[in-house]
Amino acid sequence: MKINPKIGIDQLVFGMKQKDVVALYGNPDKQYKDDDNNVIYLYNAQKMRLTFYDDEDLRFGYVISSNVDLELFSEKIIGKSGTDIEQLLAGKGIKSMEKENFDTVDNYFNESNWMIFQIEYDQVIRFELGAVFNDKDEFDWKFKA
Repeated sequence: MKINPKIGIDQLVFGMKQKDVVALYGNPDKQYKDDDNNVIYLYNAQKMRLTFYDDEDLRFGYVISSNVDLELFSEKIIGKSGTDIEQLLAGKGIKSMEKENFDTVDNYFNESNWMIFQIEYDQVIRFELGAVFNDKDEFDWKFKA
């Protein structure tokens, strides 16, 4: 599953509607609403959690995945160390990483690409990717229906 920073993941493009996602992956294994009334789709086989933002006309804007086949810049990331991730990103000119610690998990966050690498026991266990904002501080939706 290819990660496309600022665009989406695999065949998913930020800005898609639920019907567009269902056309690609079928109905989700589980669906619910979070505390902000966003719609969440869970796909077990792909190990993906997709968020459709309520206040953005239910457009797809965020993905969390622990799929072992996640690839960023043609390299699998699940299981890589934090140092490996920093080197991978630096090799592509992405040097700004904020690190936060939450008990046993470290989050490596890059705001310009809205990527979070969750690291536990010095291995990436989960990846998050969000839609980015444009110069007007609005979502920069990449999907054009």
